[in-house]
Amino acid sequence: MPAAPRRPQFADVTQACVRQWTALAESVDELPDDVFPEPTRLPGWRVSELVAHFAACVNAVPLRLAEPTPAGRETLALSAYLTALPTAGEVIAKREVESAEGQKPSQLRESLALALMSLSAALADASGDRVVNTRFGAMRLDDFLVTRCVEGVVHGLDLAQVPGVVTVSDLDALRITTRALLDAMAEKAPGRSVELRVPPIAAVQCVEGPRHTRGTPPNVVETDPNTWIELAAGRIRWRDAVADGRVRASGDRSDLRAYLPLL
Repeated sequence: MPAAPRRPQFADVTQACVRQWTALAESVDELPDDVFPEPTRLPGWRVSELVAHFAACVNAVPLRLAEPTPAGRETLALSAYLTALPTAGEVIAKREVESAEGQKPSQLRESLALALMSLSAALADASGDRVVNTRFGAMRLDDFLVTRCVEGVVHGLDLAQVPGVVTVSDLDALRITTRALLDAMAEKAPGRSVELRVPPIAAVQCVEGPRHTRGTPPNVVETDPNTWIELAAGRIRWRDAVADGRVRASGDRSDLRAYLPLL
């Protein structure tokens, strides 16, 4: 089993999460109204559905904190939540289509702005070890906030693919997201035969097979943070990223396509 991942500091995650979503809200504010009906790279989602999803992602935190603390001590691991997300894809897509229907761009912008205000207010006195309910089970708040960073970074990259739109990930949110998805990979494909490197942020060992102990690992995968996140989120294909040089893979166990995407 891989070592338990180290949790980032709650204050760091809180600040990164708020900055990431604030930056996305600012990007949305700058979108012309005629961009909202445009398609995104997510099947069936226009920009309007994506922005509705932004508000839902942000609102999830104050809504969960407003609920009673769940009974019991068992909490869901961060990696388990992330890898369970595909099972809720259809439900989430349906919700966002319904949420965006009939909404003007100004209303979608306002919903996101109000969600951000609620987020900041809810986190003002919150503690990272507070347990909250989620769609997949009870979680520590600090872990749930990491999922909000992941959502913010991934969907910021989605929005950036719309022609004429520019978004930039908060550097700390990018770092937190990269580490969370690397840890999820190590959980999904436990082992020590492949070293997966995403410089300058982190590296993990994964995939069953002979354990590497010293010198240059025989199986190495290396890529940049954005490419790793897009691979983990299923936005790009392994073979395409290898073919165009965004992923450098060496060794007979370095093909990771069987384990991707994670989300």
